[in-house]
Amino acid sequence: MSQKIEGSLPSQAALRTTSVNTKAASGASEDGKARAVDASAAADSLRLTGEASGLQTLQRELSAAPAVDSNRVDAVRSALQNGSYKINPDAIANRMLDLDQQLSA
Repeated sequence: MSQKIEGSLPSQAALRTTSVNTKAASGASEDGKARAVDASAAADSLRLTGEASGLQTLQRELSAAPAVDSNRVDAVRSALQNGSYKINPDAIANRMLDLDQQLSA
């Protein structure tokens, strides 16, 4: 069984904040006349932890790797064709039980 996991971590994040005072937000000046709202934007920064950086590196490496190991596929294909492929039902059952235990934990 194989599953493709998709998703991407944002490579860069920038948050913008706007700071305005109460009178500017209402659009009124001190003399009561309406005026344009004046706001300044500041850029926030984001710093990733070592673990997050490591996950990004791992994601880049996995996305560059082929999804299928063609050498392994060829080896299994030839073993099936010549009848030398061995199936171990005990190993399959044990792995299924291990997976079930991991999922229920």
